Amino acid sequence: MRQLNVDLGDRSYPIYIGEKLLANKQFLAPHIQGRQICIVTNETIAPLYLSSLQDMLTGYQLDTVVLPDGEAHKNLETLNLIFDGLLRARHNRTTTLIALGGGVVGDMTGFAAACYQRGVDFIQVPTTLLSMVDSSVGGKTGVNHTLGKNMIGAFYQPRCVIADTGLLETLPSRELSAGIAEVVKYGLIADYAFFEWLEANMPALMARDKRALAYAVERSCQIKADVVAQDEREGGIRAILNLGHTFGHAIETAQGYGNWLHGEAVAAGMVMAADLSWRRGAISQADLERTIALLKQAKLPVKAPADMTSETFLTLMGVDKKILDGRLRLVLLESMGKAVITSDVEAELLAQTFVACR
Repeated sequence: MRQLNVDLGDRSYPIYIGEKLLANKQFLAPHIQGRQICIVTNETIAPLYLSSLQDMLTGYQLDTVVLPDGEAHKNLETLNLIFDGLLRARHNRTTTLIALGGGVVGDMTGFAAACYQRGVDFIQVPTTLLSMVDSSVGGKTGVNHTLGKNMIGAFYQPRCVIADTGLLETLPSRELSAGIAEVVKYGLIADYAFFEWLEANMPALMARDKRALAYAVERSCQIKADVVAQDEREGGIRAILNLGHTFGHAIETAQGYGNWLHGEAVAAGMVMAADLSWRRGAISQADLERTIALLKQAKLPVKAPADMTSETFLTLMGVDKKILDGRLRLVLLESMGKAVITSDVEAELLAQTFVACR
């Protein structure tokens, strides 16, 4: 087991990474303050891991909310199911919510915890690679709106994150690839040596080699924890974590939530960001081609949907959270392993990227 820490003063919390962590109560018990617990999971994960978690949580008033699975259900209507469960079982301000699932479950559970009785504790137990390396860490919570992804939410930190890498054994191959997209992102924005490690170890990751997966999760979480510690509410440097996301969120919204997995859309978005970075002279064509090749190795899409026009992208990117004072902010590459946030993007070059990446 490895332990990392997200350093946020009185909101600091540990990230536990390792196998069979859910079989050991010592990682959960210190972070549960009251006698009430509500586990929030979904229809896919519940048959796999819910009973094991319930068996370990004896001595509490234990309730469960099982949500429908998928990004299409990440909305206010589904969020209300969590509030319904909490209120019917009379959970009070000392309750703890446990998010057992991927990014959708984690985001909605965290948002419910932020809102219920004006804030209760919650714990993240991510079950996908993407949620282990990204959404479970950093306190971004929320739901989608038909006009934009993650536009309704709150910054709200968990009490801890328990990343049991053994759970990845049941992860569908498409979900594994989607998670690797976020892992690649960390190499591109903050650690060129890690990017090179990924080039050498992608076959091992795709084969679910336990040591390779454990290192990828640990290094990704460490990079994100370091960035979040500097900028909890994304007023500055934290925005570098959004490489490819402004393009990717536009793809998800246009295609209908759930038709493209988040990691798939981010992969295509990162190619667009890398392409634009190359056109601006920040990286070489060889580096762009390496990025595309690495994502292809992970069986990820490297082209945006052919039916998305430049106008569609610009319209949907215009309602993204990265808009500031009416100006589109993009995260691009200053070099391999270093990201830059800019609102000074040449319209002509952006138009060329839209055409080249479809």
